[in-house]
Amino acid sequence: MTKNIMIVGVGGQGSLLASKLLGHLLLSEGYDVKVSEVHGMSQRGGSVVTYVRFGEKVYSPIIDRGEADFIVSFEKLEAARYVEYLKEGGRIVTNTQEIDPMPVITGAAAYPEDLIGKLEALGIQVDAMDCLKLAEEAGSSKAVNIVLMGRLSLYFDIAVEKWQKAIEECVPAKFNELNQRAFLLGRR
Repeated sequence: MTKNIMIVGVGGQGSLLASKLLGHLLLSEGYDVKVSEVHGMSQRGGSVVTYVRFGEKVYSPIIDRGEADFIVSFEKLEAARYVEYLKEGGRIVTNTQEIDPMPVITGAAAYPEDLIGKLEALGIQVDAMDCLKLAEEAGSSKAVNIVLMGRLSLYFDIAVEKWQKAIEECVPAKFNELNQRAFLLGRR
């Protein structure tokens, strides 16, 4: 059976590394894996979406509405924006950070109140945590992506050591130690 993970974020947050890491790990576990990057205005803080699909045999990299087992979100509003892609019984793993989109920056709109509460009121399972705080604790605000991968790893029956090996193989050696710390803080 194919499993679907959507990684959603804002440009420059490291969602591409997160999907590469996930793809690398799942391939090493013997799954057929398809990763598709759907860029938005990534260089301008726009929405960036990546699909990771894995299973015995995966034919398409695209995830349709109502098919995502997980939505991994770098920012709360992005989680809400893509919630229609979540399948029934699916889960959102999200950073609680708020990054104002252009309409909020220009004053044309306000950032929505209590997004996590609204998602949970719809019956959606939400695992929300301050990944930015944990990334900074690990040594860099840029490690939010790896903190999120640490959190996501709790929902997979794959040994911690295998996740750690995938991190080691996907990040530059000089950032390995920092990313390993970020991963473990995300799992905590």
